[in-house]
Parts: sequence; C-alpha cells; structure tokens
Amino acid sequence: MELNEIAARLNLKDLTPELDSGKGAEISRGHASDLLSDVLANAPDGGLLVTIQVHMNVIAVAVHAGLAAVIFASGRGPDETVREKAVEEGIHLYVSEETTFDVAGQLYSMGLRGRHA
Repeated sequence: MELNEIAARLNLKDLTPELDSGKGAEISRGHASDLLSDVLANAPDGGLLVTIQVHMNVIAVAVHAGLAAVIFASGRGPDETVREKAVEEGIHLYVSEETTFDVAGQLYSMGLRGRHA
C-alpha cells in the first residue's frame, strides 16, 4: 500500500507534502515504539514507525533503520527543524490524532504487519 493511500485511509496530516507519497515503494510492514533502540533493532527496512517521540533523534533513527515514514500519534508533531531534516533525508512525516495503539490496530487491519509477521 502506498503512503498516500495509508494517509488518506487513516486521515493523517502530511507534514512533508514536498515529498511524493504516491510513487514510492509499497509499504507492507510497520513498527510501533517510543524506545529508539528498539526501533533500531526491530523496525522493518522500508516500513513505517508509529511513535509519540517528536525530536531530531527520531529522524536519525528512521534514516539508520531504513524507514520510509514516521507517524506521530496522539496529535503530537515535531518542530520545524525536525520537519526540515526529515525532508532533507527523504523521510515522510505524518500526524494522527489517534493513539499509538489505535493507529497500529488500523494499520494491521489494512494488512500491514510487523517485521517478523
């Protein structure tokens, strides 16, 4: 499923509209965690992350883990410096008003799975 379809179905706010979310690789895997060492160890390459962490280290971890996107849950969002770094690195950022638990459940119901599923 492409990022633009995920964003539309989950009613996500796109924080990086300058990045094309409709012509990329299919997203089939995801990870939900606020512990960045867990993300590094377990997030699937090319997948997406659901978190409430909104600082610069999230972008560094997303790049290192090879993630395509980050969804910030519970209506949280990063400051402009973090957003600009994500654009520079090609990491798509979205905000959901839903909790991490609810976003993960919705993604699962749409067919996305974790790294080892």
